[in-house]
Amino acid sequence: MFDPLARRLIDAPLARLGAWIAGRGATANAMTAAGLAFGLAAALAIATGHAGWGLLLILMSRLADGLDGAVARVRGPTDLGAFLDIVADFAFYAAIPIAFAIADRANAFPALVLVASFLLSGGSFLAFATLAEKRGLATTARGRKGFFHPGGLAEGTETIAAFVLMCLFPASFALIAWIFAAACMITACGRCLDAARMFRQDP
Repeated sequence: MFDPLARRLIDAPLARLGAWIAGRGATANAMTAAGLAFGLAAALAIATGHAGWGLLLILMSRLADGLDGAVARVRGPTDLGAFLDIVADFAFYAAIPIAFAIADRANAFPALVLVASFLLSGGSFLAFATLAEKRGLATTARGRKGFFHPGGLAEGTETIAAFVLMCLFPASFALIAWIFAAACMITACGRCLDAARMFRQDP
């Protein structure tokens, strides 16, 4: 929901930093790998009871994730880069709730529901993007992407905000997880309704 606004705020500084990094030989795929590595390190920190370090690593992960696109726009985007970016994102999204479940068994059930909601939201996201690509639809509301990015109530900005709150208030993980899982379910349902409206007829 807030991704378009976030993109307007961060695109310019990310573009400048991405150009500087690209000028020193870094590739977009290397930034994607760094983002995933920081994200998995954040999960490890959270799982071992260090949510504060987890928060710092999450922020570093998302910075790298934002920079991969900025670097790609300088060096030239590739289909492989778009593929690796989305795979890394979903691996990161799953790792953080699992880490909280490992840290405290009381978090296991809400973490399971949250990951399931990510699966449903992610499935609707990728299915919608595939059909949008087939029909030649495009959007730049969430920045220039390798494929169509449908919107929704729970997007990347909201996910990171939820993870930040979880790290700041780990005792409230279950409540945050339930609320965000509901937002993901609403997002998936919204995409289903949009798909029914837009894809009812063959192109």
